[in-house]
Amino acid sequence: MAGRAVSGGWSAWPAPAKLNLFLRITGRRDDGYHELQTVFRLLEWGDTIRLRPRVDGRIERQGESLPGVAAADDLAVRAAKLLQQEVNSNKGVDIIVEKRIPAGGGFGGGSSDAATVLCALDRLWGLDLGEDRLAALGLRLGADVPVFVRGRTAWAEGVGERLQPLDLPPAWYLLVDPGVHVPTAGLFRAPDLTRNAAPAKMADFVAGTVLDNAFEPVLRRLEPAVEAAFDALAQVGQPRLTGSGGGCFVEFADRAGADAALARLPRGLRAWVAAGVARSPLRAALAGP
Repeated sequence: MAGRAVSGGWSAWPAPAKLNLFLRITGRRDDGYHELQTVFRLLEWGDTIRLRPRVDGRIERQGESLPGVAAADDLAVRAAKLLQQEVNSNKGVDIIVEKRIPAGGGFGGGSSDAATVLCALDRLWGLDLGEDRLAALGLRLGADVPVFVRGRTAWAEGVGERLQPLDLPPAWYLLVDPGVHVPTAGLFRAPDLTRNAAPAKMADFVAGTVLDNAFEPVLRRLEPAVEAAFDALAQVGQPRLTGSGGGCFVEFADRAGADAALARLPRGLRAWVAAGVARSPLRAALAGP
C-alpha cells in the first residue's frame, strides 16, 4: 500500500500547502466567475490525512478538522462522498484530518485535503480512475483542487483549473499567518479590486517582473494584521500575499537565508519556513517506495 501505513488499518497521506506566487484577475466570465492568472507553488509542508477503509459504505470523519466545521461541510468528507457517488461504490472510509494549514490564509488547506482524499481513496478502493478524471472531480469541489490532484507546480489560467507545469528553481519560503479570514466573495466586491488587469506572460514571471496579487491592496487596507505582517516581512525581503487569504510570504534561495530572516521577525507573529517542491509529496506517496 502506498502512503505511510499506521496501526489498525489506517494509512497516512500528505496534503501539502501551496502559495500563489502572483495572482491577477483578467476579466469576468458570463457565468459570474472571474478569469485568473497565477502560479501555484506547492510546498513540502501541510496537513496529514489518515484513512481507514470500511466495508459498510459509511463515510465518517473522526474528530474535528477545523473548529466549527461540521463533517458534512468538510471538503475531505465531501470529496469522499463525491468519489463514492461517481463510481456508485459500496465502500466507505473513516477520515482523520490532522490540520497544520491555517484556515482562510490562502495556503489551500481545504482544497489540498480534498485532493488527497480523492487520490488516496482512488488507490485504496482500487478504482484507478486516472489523474484527468480525478482532477475533473476535484474541480467540482473547488477551483484549487485540480492542482493538488496533479501535484506539480504550475502556471494556471481560467478559474485556476487550466494548468501548465512550470519548472522553478529551488526556493524556501518564510510564511506568516496574520490570523485573519476574509470571505473571498466580499473581496471580489471591493471597489478598489483590479478585475481587468492586463494578462501576464510566463516569460515575464520567470524574469521576476510579475509578482503582484490583485487582493493585496484590498486586504492591506481592510485588515491591520495583514498590513502589520507586510511591514514586518519588508524588513527581511519582498513580502507577497498568497491567494485571497491573509497569508503572506518572502522567497529565499536557500534555507539558511529563510531561517535567518525568521529569527529577525518580531515575537508574536505566527511564522515558519517551508520549502517549495516541484513534485507534490502526495504524488510521491502515491508512487510508493
